[in-house]
Amino acid sequence: MATIPAPACHQVHLPWRSPPGARMQRPGTLRLWSAVVSLSLLAGGCASAPLDRAGSLRSYDNLKPSDGLLTRTLLNVHKDDVLAAKTVAIVPTTFSSAAPTPFTEEQRNLVTNAVDRSLCTGLSERFEVVDPSQPADLTIHAIVTHVNPTDPIAVGFSKGASVAKSVLLPGVPVPVPRIPIGLGSLSLEAEARDPQGNQKAAMIWGRGATAFMGSGRVAEEADAYSLAADFGGDFSMLLVKGATPFGAPPSMPSHARLKALLGGAPKYPACESFGRAPGLVGMVGDNLGLPPKWTDKGATNGRD
Repeated sequence: MATIPAPACHQVHLPWRSPPGARMQRPGTLRLWSAVVSLSLLAGGCASAPLDRAGSLRSYDNLKPSDGLLTRTLLNVHKDDVLAAKTVAIVPTTFSSAAPTPFTEEQRNLVTNAVDRSLCTGLSERFEVVDPSQPADLTIHAIVTHVNPTDPIAVGFSKGASVAKSVLLPGVPVPVPRIPIGLGSLSLEAEARDPQGNQKAAMIWGRGATAFMGSGRVAEEADAYSLAADFGGDFSMLLVKGATPFGAPPSMPSHARLKALLGGAPKYPACESFGRAPGLVGMVGDNLGLPPKWTDKGATNGRD
């Protein structure tokens, strides 16, 4: 498996000042907590994700870098052909046989299904999503090429720090980042082919969890699970727009997409095979740091 090494993450320092009108705290407490926050961020704010090549793409030619704020990608898209397509089918995501798999089968299924559900929801914004057994203008397939697990103990300590902050500094919006140890990461490659098997779009994608965005969940697959949905959003946007998903201002999601994200029925029956999104229950579980399997019922087609 070919690998493009991931660069080291940038160190981040977020200075803190007491907001106007905030209740005065003991100076020693404020200095101590500010130091904890700063040291946590300076220790390393994010995990790195390599851009591995698993060999599943029809071609790796003409892939060009197109990075987001936190995401690294190589991509290629035939814009006119993609925008002319009306129907898409999603082949269930799998793990590359060459990729290290620190997860159990149940954990892998949670991650791959999160990819497929996110793809289906995003693609439904412009395409009609059909079952893979039916003819489609484009057929989508993604493969997980690399994954690093989350350290659940470190997440647990981070949750404890958040509780301690609320006790020591009640009412003061001091940022409480995750402890930057054991942050997870995820890398994938994906392709859209026409009925003749020709590549119409491709993306190699890598992203790591960060200490200052997201509170984390107490599970080894937690970061990979969250990042899987991010990938699905990015690759589906590539096909919806026919251009890189990075750099443009975000657009308002449709009513159908909001409904699906909140746990309602998806726009197309083909998306039902990936199960309903956890919705508000998932949001609460994420805030509490619960393992994804506690709030996500997974696929409905026997993969879980």
